Amino acid sequence: MIRINLLPVRAAQKKERLRAQLSILTLSMLAVSIVCGAEYFRMMSKIDSKKAEISSVETQIRQLQKKIGEVSRYKKLQADLKKKLEILQVLKDGRSGPVHLLDELNHALPDKLWLTSFSASGGDVTIAGIAVDENVVATFMEKLGASSYYGDVELRGISQLVMNNVKLQKFTLNCRATQPAN
Repeated sequence: MIRINLLPVRAAQKKERLRAQLSILTLSMLAVSIVCGAEYFRMMSKIDSKKAEISSVETQIRQLQKKIGEVSRYKKLQADLKKKLEILQVLKDGRSGPVHLLDELNHALPDKLWLTSFSASGGDVTIAGIAVDENVVATFMEKLGASSYYGDVELRGISQLVMNNVKLQKFTLNCRATQPAN
């Protein structure tokens, strides 16, 4: 029988298989590294684009906050202007109020009645005067009460006064100054 030594062939085959496995492992590792590197760069580019997007949005937010600040400043100025206009309207109404009160008082004055004092404080008006008799005072009160600028006319007191042998009636009225509806 012939004997053949197959050991070196098996060892050579074993070395060859080991080399093939190592090269497959190396190529696999290289392929995985390339795939991971490509994925890493893809993710990094996504991150960079998102950072750029965030930066542009933050810039827009800062610009909008400036505009919001300007709008709120304008709203405050508008509110201040409205308050000033309301104050001016109140002053304008108040300026013409005493003129109307005195004009209505003049129209309500009957003959044989003289005023000695007129005072207006806030909405309260006090009128004092002298009349020939009580009927003249009553007529004056009726005319004053019918006016749209006077309300709640009340006789506070009436007393008799003698001047130059003539009997006169001294009176005091309280009433409320009102603004008529336009």
